[in-house]
Amino acid sequence: MPVGGIAPRTTENAADLVVRNAKIHTGDAVRPQAEAIAVRDGVITVVGDDNDVAPHVGPDTKVVDALGRRMVPGLNDAHLHVIRGGLNYVLELRWDGVPTLRRGLAMLREQAARTPKGQWVRVVGGWSAEQFAERRLPTVAELNAAAPDTPVFVLHLYQAAVLNRAALKAAGFTRETPDPKGGQIVRGRDGEPTGMLLAAPSALVLYSTLAKAPVLEGEDRKTSTRHFLRELNRFGLTSAIDAAGGFQNFPDDYSTVVELAKAGQLSLRIAYHLFPQTVGQEIDDLRRWIEVARPEDGDEWLRLNGAGENLTWAAADFENFAEPRPELADYETEFEKAVRLLMENDWGFRLHATYDETIRRDLAVFEKIAAEGLFPAGNRWLFDHAETVSADSLDRIAALGGAMSVQNRLSFQGEAFLSRYGPGAAADAPPLRAMLERGLTVGAGTDATRVSTYNPWVALHWLVTGRTVGDLVLRPPHNRVDRRTALAMFTEAGAALTGEEGVKGVLRSGFLADLAVLSEDYFTVPEQDIAHIESLLTVVGGRIVHAAAEYEGLEEELPPVSPAWSPVAHFGGYQATPATGPSGARQAELLGQAVTESEQHRQWRVRRGLAPQPASTFLDPCFSP
Repeated sequence: MPVGGIAPRTTENAADLVVRNAKIHTGDAVRPQAEAIAVRDGVITVVGDDNDVAPHVGPDTKVVDALGRRMVPGLNDAHLHVIRGGLNYVLELRWDGVPTLRRGLAMLREQAARTPKGQWVRVVGGWSAEQFAERRLPTVAELNAAAPDTPVFVLHLYQAAVLNRAALKAAGFTRETPDPKGGQIVRGRDGEPTGMLLAAPSALVLYSTLAKAPVLEGEDRKTSTRHFLRELNRFGLTSAIDAAGGFQNFPDDYSTVVELAKAGQLSLRIAYHLFPQTVGQEIDDLRRWIEVARPEDGDEWLRLNGAGENLTWAAADFENFAEPRPELADYETEFEKAVRLLMENDWGFRLHATYDETIRRDLAVFEKIAAEGLFPAGNRWLFDHAETVSADSLDRIAALGGAMSVQNRLSFQGEAFLSRYGPGAAADAPPLRAMLERGLTVGAGTDATRVSTYNPWVALHWLVTGRTVGDLVLRPPHNRVDRRTALAMFTEAGAALTGEEGVKGVLRSGFLADLAVLSEDYFTVPEQDIAHIESLLTVVGGRIVHAAAEYEGLEEELPPVSPAWSPVAHFGGYQATPATGPSGARQAELLGQAVTESEQHRQWRVRRGLAPQPASTFLDPCFSP
């Protein structure tokens, strides 16, 4: 948009994009604040004020006025299942942000009416019963009433799934179907499945049932992924570390993002991990991958970051806090083989580990290899989740040069965790301050999409306030972080976990031009409203990939959602709700401040002869003659 005071000049070094009149939090200690930024060839060239960027405005420079809004470095989700999420996004009905179960069931009923025969309605993660006013799950009867003939699958965290009658039939569940290992098919008095599946504690029964639903093919996979990335851009995300996960096979399920990268159609930078899928075949898979690829292969848009978040299935614990902590069998022999193989071939890794009991066993293996001088051998490695990690384990992690990645799973599962482990354990789940005090790199993420929502501002709200989506306070002030630290966990730390701290994570000349202009000022908005922030302008590599409000229409065009009956085509993704605004007490306080300021302004005008001095009277002027 044209901006007064900045006239285009003919210059060889003209910027492609200038964003000005912003309150810029750069994340750079050398220059923490700025007002304008210039970008050329995907890289930041100037960070300063109007005078600094003016010489770089040429005839073809796109100049955007931020209108005094807050700008931050682009967010980086350090643990997101973005590849899997993209392949399924347009098939899923998202209850992320939906405030009532009544509304969720209405959406489900409407979607069932438009879903063609043979397809399912699936609600897969990003919500919790605690976010609903009703504070409960849907019942099988409600699903049957909403969709008598269309299969419906509703996943609740990694705890349970609710299926209607049609979904039980489509999935092939009968009286004779045995309970899978670590799972339960709930049955009625007649022995028939009721429609409720329980993780006890393994979520395999939930995964395997969902895997029976139809999938996208061909171009629809690309379209779904592009729309999912645009949805992430909506919240200011510009990078993500894909943590792989169950039922995400390499290379087949990675081919879509590879093709989009080749075509220059990614709008989010992705560093991905490789996760062995077959029990008993993990070492063979790792060995085969090591022969054909190396971490950091790729470019700034798509790159391999290492192995994990599982190396061997036997070493994985489960995060179903509604069930007791799983007791893992002996796994150290095969696990040690995997770690040695990775270290010998310069591969880093990340490890899913919910409980300190698992972390201690893993650390014993690392320390054994380190005693031989073979660990970590200059490789990046980290623990994910770590809700119950102990102070002693953190010391051992620091001594071995490890890092941490935490996610807001307790935004959605906090009530279950509190019920099982008590307020003392919940206060330190995870021990954020203890991690940071030891100098550990601590990246932050969401673990979306099957537990938490992909909205990073919900995670930032959790980091700062310690509250769940049900507004339950879990972490006291001594285990919370301030807003600046939380943002750094979502920007600088994420870049460090992929070895890219020298090119992204802060807004600095020479760094990648990844930024977000926010709907509200993250640093001043009331705490309860942090979760309601969105980006109005998201830029990745100098490209405007999301634009809303005054900037609508500046973003790159996307193909329409396909198939046309997709829930996303009708409801979109995350269901934003209005900010709560200040409390009644805070409103009264603000009103009092406004009245005081008004009276001070009146007195200032009287002293300068700009307003008459009122006559002194003890009578109410409404009753004066």
